[in-house]
Amino acid sequence: MYRSGARFATFKESECNETYWLRTEKGGFKLKENVLPSVALNDIFFNGSLYAFECAVAIVMVFYKGVLESIGERDFNQLFTNLVLYSGKFDEDLNLQNHHGYDFLEGDCAYFKNPDHHEDTPQWQGENTIIVGDDLYFGHGVGVKSAEGIIELLNEKRKENATESAYLTSYITRVGFRYLSQFYVHRDVLVEVDYDKLPLVVSQIGSSTYIG
Repeated sequence: MYRSGARFATFKESECNETYWLRTEKGGFKLKENVLPSVALNDIFFNGSLYAFECAVAIVMVFYKGVLESIGERDFNQLFTNLVLYSGKFDEDLNLQNHHGYDFLEGDCAYFKNPDHHEDTPQWQGENTIIVGDDLYFGHGVGVKSAEGIIELLNEKRKENATESAYLTSYITRVGFRYLSQFYVHRDVLVEVDYDKLPLVVSQIGSSTYIG
């Protein structure tokens, strides 16, 4: 997505490729009839210059893309036939889980809060990011930066005489790996497997899920 050319925009100014998506009144994207979800989703990453959207929607798009690459097109298209991309809206099969802590994993969504943002720019009240590596975060509209880099950028968007710095919160959003790990892809062939025989260990502590 970072290299796709997709632009940041508020919901009021969002744009999409109308070949695959219908833009809703609230600025979200709804999959058109007779369009495969995998084709429409991939178009965002391949033809990003045709799209403009807000950062929270970008995070959900990245989650869907990760699932598509993990389970393959066939099951993805079966699970997400009525795909809608909008802030706070996601298919139950994505099984997003939220909890507080600092047990970050690559692929998690981490949130940076900017409490002293200017009231005229509510889009800078915070930044939703995907953890991509050791102290590296991807945020739609800000690119790939360290935590310090994102905080510095958000601090530049504060109101006059602001006193409180932006900061990384303990709020984590994670895809429900336990549910989706019942499938895996090998050489582009989707194989349904017995969850208990998978060559990995999945452990759950409270609301947190770990794969090893």
